[in-house]
Amino acid sequence: MARYIAFMAAMTMASPALAATGPFFSLGNTDFVVLLGFLVFVGVIFYFKVPGLLGQKLDERAEGIKSELDEARALREEAQTLLASYERKQKEVQEQADRIVTHAKEEAAEAAEQAKEDLKVSIARRIQAAEDQIASAEANAVKEVRDKAVAIAVGAAKDVVAKQMTATEGNKLIDDAISQVDAKLH
Repeated sequence: MARYIAFMAAMTMASPALAATGPFFSLGNTDFVVLLGFLVFVGVIFYFKVPGLLGQKLDERAEGIKSELDEARALREEAQTLLASYERKQKEVQEQADRIVTHAKEEAAEAAEQAKEDLKVSIARRIQAAEDQIASAEANAVKEVRDKAVAIAVGAAKDVVAKQMTATEGNKLIDDAISQVDAKLH
């Protein structure tokens, strides 16, 4: 503090006003003219209320900056709210996608099981159809063999009867067959 006071005293003593020669209050003294110009300048500034205008402009600028800061805060809060909302929505969408994938896997597993069951049923049906065809072919083969055997036996019996039978015995057999047919039909 003492240094400050000493510095101010040295500055005051070494002022240009003290260095000038002649009377201070004359228009020949440039220091006095500069002082008068300065005082007129300060007077004009105060007359036109420049300090008030400067203060008002600074206050307006401060208010503008404050309103911009408030707006920036509001925008930031809104952005944070939107970000939180989008993060929630993204989480919900991810959970929904996970549920869909899980459900699709379950449905695929069920469809695979159903396909296995359908394949088993189809194979069993085809095996049964093949067995039925084999049984039918076997029955047809047996029938053909029987028919052939009956035809051969009838042919052999015809030959044997034709060789051993006489006309009167043949007529008698025909009459017996007609009477049997007549009895069965009526």
